[in-house]
Amino acid sequence: MKPNAEQLKLIDAQIKRLIKTDSYYGKMYRELGIDKVESFEDFKKIPFSSKEDLRNAYPLGIQAVPDEEVVRIHSSSGTTGKPVIIPYTKKDVEDWATMFARCYEMAGITKNDRIHITPGYGLWTAGIGFQAGCEKLGAMAIPMGPGNTEKQLQMMQDLGSTVLTATSSYALLLAEEINKRGLKDKIKLKKGVIGSERWSEKKREYIANELGIELYDIYGLTEIYGPGIGINCDKNEGIHYWDDYLYIEIIDPKTGEQVEDGEEGEIVITTMVKEGAPLIRFRTHDISRIIPKKCSCGSEFPMLDIIKGRSDDMFKVHGVNMFPSQVEELLQKFDGVLSEYSINIAHDETKNKDVMLLTVEAEGRVDFEQTAKEIREMFKAIIGVTPKVTVVPINTLPRSEKKTKRVIDHREQ
Repeated sequence: MKPNAEQLKLIDAQIKRLIKTDSYYGKMYRELGIDKVESFEDFKKIPFSSKEDLRNAYPLGIQAVPDEEVVRIHSSSGTTGKPVIIPYTKKDVEDWATMFARCYEMAGITKNDRIHITPGYGLWTAGIGFQAGCEKLGAMAIPMGPGNTEKQLQMMQDLGSTVLTATSSYALLLAEEINKRGLKDKIKLKKGVIGSERWSEKKREYIANELGIELYDIYGLTEIYGPGIGINCDKNEGIHYWDDYLYIEIIDPKTGEQVEDGEEGEIVITTMVKEGAPLIRFRTHDISRIIPKKCSCGSEFPMLDIIKGRSDDMFKVHGVNMFPSQVEELLQKFDGVLSEYSINIAHDETKNKDVMLLTVEAEGRVDFEQTAKEIREMFKAIIGVTPKVTVVPINTLPRSEKKTKRVIDHREQ
């Protein structure tokens, strides 16, 4: 999807503003001779930006406004390398709240709702974003943050929370606890706004059924405001994103060339009005596609497909490239096998070969030994690697209040 005339005008203004600063990108664009974006050809000359750039510019090299205009900073939740720090102006914070309120409205949430916020607060963009959008909408925020499940369930009942916001991992944990304690009839949840990590269709169905709620996928990343830059509506045809704030293109992650609308590739985002830390052509590594049609809900906002995974989530065993999404799709084929799994990869020094252990949870009615054999055979047939498979009872694998780490590669340690 090429930028339209209005988007080009906003991107041009961003470039012209950036080159007047001594920020990381201001210097880069001046050195490259980039001074305007009046056409799609001009736009394509702009190099991609990346998280590596932001780490190179640590701590505040990407800041494009004077210190007195910065009202807040946030940092990405990643655990490797230097952290990424993003400065926000007052307008950035307000714009983010406006986008987030739109997300709530797109999900049919109103000011009469009580929004139970479990994502973390602090440097992470999650909790405070969910709250700012809630307050902009005019709904009641219940700012719990993560953890203390006992207190979560108590407040959910006592305050009559109608909307749950969470990572899919914590939503699963809460659904299991509510099921275990027989609380389903005592809670008033109607909707769940879930973000921060990929989740399988099997997990989605379990959470929706156990809690009796409609689920919505919210999209976002710290570098681009945070969660709240897109969400699906009740027609569930795709994730609507706010193209008056953001220009999104899909590229082939290997060649860097834009793909046709409808084709899968890597999401690249340009912030058209962001002040504190504008990013032009930022590579997210998230894999999706632009849906080349208007949603039947009538909204004019364009749509992305559900996020399939990340181009940098790939792991390799015996020369075969794999993604967590492939594992999830395979496990969905087995009746009684749940959404929770873990993969451990190590190198067996005695045999000089890599070993992959796949652990999955299954219901008690399942023959664990036979199911492990069938998963192993299907894994070999479809993916081309034969893992060691262990099937374990429900709740054996650890649950997380944030994101769940699915693949642990001991070869890197």
